[in-house]
Amino acid sequence: MPIQYKGISLEHQAVRERVGLFDVSHMGELQLRGERALELVNSLITNDVARAVDGQATYTCCCNERGTVLDDLIVYRRAADELIVVCNASNRDKISAHFAAAARGVCEFEDISDQTALLALQGPQALAVLKRAGVSIEFGALKTFRFESGKVAGIRCVIARTGYTGEDGVELFCAWDDAVALWQALLAAGSDAGIEPIGLGARDTLRLDARLSLYGNEIDETTNPLEAGLGWVVKLDKPNFTGKAALLAIKERGLPRILVGFEMTGRGIARHGYPLCDSEGQEFGQCTSGGPSPTLGKSIGLGYVPLASSAIGTDLLVDCRGKKIPARIVKTPFYKRK
Repeated sequence: MPIQYKGISLEHQAVRERVGLFDVSHMGELQLRGERALELVNSLITNDVARAVDGQATYTCCCNERGTVLDDLIVYRRAADELIVVCNASNRDKISAHFAAAARGVCEFEDISDQTALLALQGPQALAVLKRAGVSIEFGALKTFRFESGKVAGIRCVIARTGYTGEDGVELFCAWDDAVALWQALLAAGSDAGIEPIGLGARDTLRLDARLSLYGNEIDETTNPLEAGLGWVVKLDKPNFTGKAALLAIKERGLPRILVGFEMTGRGIARHGYPLCDSEGQEFGQCTSGGPSPTLGKSIGLGYVPLASSAIGTDLLVDCRGKKIPARIVKTPFYKRK
C-alpha cells in the first residue's frame, strides 16, 4: 500500500465526500477452530466475544500480563467453534505466535494471512458502489460490525460492515489470487461516483479525524487500554483473561494520565513524539499523533497528559521543534459523520 496515489488531501476528501478503495491486504488474519476456540480467544482478549452472536465482529485489545497492549484486534465470530482474528501487519508475527502457543492442545490454529486479501470500500457512496459491482447478499440489512459470506462481482468474499475511516462502508476478505480482479471490479463500479484508490497517508488522517487508535502511536506495550480511552473494550466482569489482574489493579490505583484530543490554536502542526507542555511551558506529556485535517481545515492531535490536566477546554503548548505553540483540549472524535 503506497503512502499516496494522487495526494493525501485529495484522497482524504474522496472518502469523506464520495468513496475510496483501500488495499489493506497487509493485515494479518488468524483462524481458530474447535469446540474450545471461543474459550481460547476470549482468554486472550479484553472484550467478551462470548457476548457476540454468530456473524458479529468485536473490536478488542490483546494485552500481556502487565495489562499493556500487545495489539488491537477485530475478532470475527463465524460460530462458537470458528473465529477469525485480524491483527495489525506490524504485529502479525508476535500475535500469530501468541495465539498459536495458547491454542496448542486446545484448538486448531492457522495463520491464513498469506492466503487472504482484504480490501476496504469506504465513504458515503460505498454501499451504492458495492451494489453496482454486484453483491449476492442483502447487505442493506447488514448492521455495523456484522458480516456475512457472499459474492461481490462474482468473487467469493466475506463482507463485513467495518472500517477505519469514520465513514460507512465495508471490508471485503477474499482469496489472495482474487484480489486484483475484485479491486478492478470495484474501481470500475465506482467510476461514476468518483472513486479513488487510497494510500496510507489518507488512511492515517481519516482515522485521526475519527479518533481511532493506531498501534505504535496511541497504544503499544507501554500503554494500557484504560488510559488510552479504550476502557469500553475491557470487560473486567468476564472470566479471567490475560492482563485482567493488572488492569483491575490499575483501575483501583487510578489513572495518572489519559489520552486526549487537542486542536492547535496557534500556527503550528503537532506531530508524533512532540512534547506537550502545560500553560507555564513545563513538559507534562507527549503527542502520539497529529497533523492537518483536510476535513476540518485545522491541525489536530492526540496525546497523553496528566489526568488532572485533561479537562476539555484546557490550554496547553505543543513543543514544535523548539517553538511552543498554543493548543486546546477538545471533545473527540474530531469528526463524526451525520
